[in-house]
Amino acid sequence: MRIHKNDDVLIIAGKDRGKKGKVRKALPDKECVIVEGLNLIKRHSKTKGKTRQAGIIELEGPIHVSNVMVICNKCNKPVKVGIRVLEDGKRVRYCRNCSEIID
Repeated sequence: MRIHKNDDVLIIAGKDRGKKGKVRKALPDKECVIVEGLNLIKRHSKTKGKTRQAGIIELEGPIHVSNVMVICNKCNKPVKVGIRVLEDGKRVRYCRNCSEIID
C-alpha cells in the first residue's frame, strides 16, 4: 500500500470529495485508511460501568485507498505515488509528477 500514516491526502470520491486531511491510521489488510475528521459515522454505545457513557458517538470510518490521493509537499497537488529502489537497496516512495521523494 502506497499511503502511510501521517500522509496528507485529498479525498477524490464519496461524500467527502474534495476535502483534505491527514491519515490517522492505515489498514493494509483491508486496503483502507482512516483520515482525521473525515467520513464520520455514528455508533450507538451502551454504558460500560462508570468508564463510558451511553449515547451516540461519531467516529471516523475507513476509506478505501483508491478513493484518496497523496498530496506532494513540493508540488502541493494530489499526485500518483511510485516506488523506487535506491542504490543502497532502500525502497522509497516518490511523486510521479515532480520526481520528489516523499519519504
